[in-house]
Amino acid sequence: MARVRTFIAVDVGDVVRGNATALQKQLARTGAAVKWVEPESMHVTLQFLGEVDERDLLKVCRTVATVARSEPPFALRVSGLGAFPTPRRPKVVWGGITDGADALRRLFGKLEAPLLELGVYRKEDRDYTPHLTLGRARGEADGTLLAGDMARHLAWEGGQTAVEELLVMSSEMERGGPVYAALGRAPLLGEAGEPNE
Repeated sequence: MARVRTFIAVDVGDVVRGNATALQKQLARTGAAVKWVEPESMHVTLQFLGEVDERDLLKVCRTVATVARSEPPFALRVSGLGAFPTPRRPKVVWGGITDGADALRRLFGKLEAPLLELGVYRKEDRDYTPHLTLGRARGEADGTLLAGDMARHLAWEGGQTAVEELLVMSSEMERGGPVYAALGRAPLLGEAGEPNE
């Protein structure tokens, strides 16, 4: 049975995409070798499931839809620039999430138990930090080159979008990088202001 590399995410919208692409171009002027995320691939990951048995994908989509029905749509703002492990030694460059971070953390929490129960998710050691990945430095020297320029963009404003659905995505590795496709869409149908627990 085939296995599909799967993750759950939210879209960031065209305004954020455009602003993020402009920032990537500015950071690229440093000459650092960075694998930048293509605009059409930009998203905020909620849960990375890894290789999921094809037979379990429908159950994953149903689980995500059940959780999405209990949560209202929300505004997502991308703001500030950071990096893993640290901005002084950047390997992964990301845009921070300000508005909407609490909603994303709540969704992450609500998805975790049912996905663990399905056997398609392994609990991570680190806490969930919502972020928009912009690029990955290819080596330590590239990270050092980036670090100096990143300091000038720490207050970067990526813009805002309305999140109205959760996406179950597949990721296929191609020579040029990962190619993503939506396997399922789950509208956020909860009422704003109602208790979310």
